[in-house]
Amino acid sequence: MSAPPESDVLQIENVPASASSPPGGVVSVWTIRRPDKLNALNAEVNSALKSACLWAEADDSVRVIIITGAAPNEPPEGKRPKPNSFAAGADISEFQGKSSEDVRPIFDDNPWDAVWDLTKPTIAMVDGFALGGGAELALSCDLRLATPRSKFGTPEINLGLIPGGGGTQRLCRLLGYGQAMEMVMGGGMIDGEEAHRIGLINHLVEADELLDKTMEIAQNLASKSPHTIRVAKAAVRAALEQPFSAGIQSERDLFCALFDTADMEIGVKAFLDRETAEWTGA
Repeated sequence: MSAPPESDVLQIENVPASASSPPGGVVSVWTIRRPDKLNALNAEVNSALKSACLWAEADDSVRVIIITGAAPNEPPEGKRPKPNSFAAGADISEFQGKSSEDVRPIFDDNPWDAVWDLTKPTIAMVDGFALGGGAELALSCDLRLATPRSKFGTPEINLGLIPGGGGTQRLCRLLGYGQAMEMVMGGGMIDGEEAHRIGLINHLVEADELLDKTMEIAQNLASKSPHTIRVAKAAVRAALEQPFSAGIQSERDLFCALFDTADMEIGVKAFLDRETAEWTGA
């Protein structure tokens, strides 16, 4: 396994995937570390996320990626603690005085697309604020888990802006036109329970159970054939990007191609023999 990129603002911890095959797989946990700024996404965080994506895509031992935010630091004596946050949007101080020509290169090469383009499963583990660019980072992941105290929102409208990291598109595809319009144009926040009700998150979990539940899901995904997982992700993504009939054809093509893989033979034989499949990843 290659060493992950180092950064002061993004901690990467690789947890062994106990049932992975081929063996040696890991669940890579990425923690955004700007707790005094509610883990807001500044240029340094964005660069670190993009570097981490390049590393994870190239390293075969990385089977699943979890993205989360650092817990608040202990406050000075007599001070109120800061709230929990996944990522409380972009660092707005970096927007002041910028023109469209200044901003375009930043958003053309961005962390949201870098996460979205990963062929490996990604999970957003949200405890606290996921606003603006932070909500878009969660939306760029395949699955989302959150706590009841979490808050989701796209408040860019209140700054005279709209979401610029894919939020309008991913919200509409995930929630439908009406819910997306209410979030984007209203600029308000919804809590974890409402996010679960409308389908923004997959699981609503109490804070003290969030890590265990997220790791349970990640470990299950890491136990599957890495090749088949990539194909499954590509097939589902086709539903977002192609007309229905074209998506059906893409699914059929991918399905049939799997019959020429070693892992299909291994999986079928293990099922018939009532054994655990030992994947090759091919």
